[in-house]
Amino acid sequence: MAASKAPPLRLLAQDAEDLAIISAAVQDAVVKLGDISYEPKARRLTLAFNRYRWEAGGERVRSGLQLGGVLNVKSRKLKRGVKDAVVEILAVTFEPGDEAPGGCIVFSFAGDADLKAEVECVDAVLADVSEPWPTPRTPAHEV
Repeated sequence: MAASKAPPLRLLAQDAEDLAIISAAVQDAVVKLGDISYEPKARRLTLAFNRYRWEAGGERVRSGLQLGGVLNVKSRKLKRGVKDAVVEILAVTFEPGDEAPGGCIVFSFAGDADLKAEVECVDAVLADVSEPWPTPRTPAHEV
């Protein structure tokens, strides 16, 4: 199967509605825990993953998602010491905080795990960084 001609994604989110579009694009992406990096001094959280290209179907692409203005990061049910452990992203959502425009960006993973980034505001960038490659498996979810 030849790679599609769909252009690489380059998305910017500056509010919860924008983040919902990024969430749809990264649904079913698989990420190694070692490819999640939080840089406190730079106030930046970066995830690198293999994204299923729903817009092209039948292929994956290497992508990165970076959040700016990150104040703190907390995880639940993620084995942080196991760098090769792979998790699947189900959704990325924004929970408003006490003072707008701040709040938490929540990454929900399969297996009831999550990662919460406390942010000053929604400042997220998603970019495809490789050529896509075919995959025989289309992600599926139980109803």
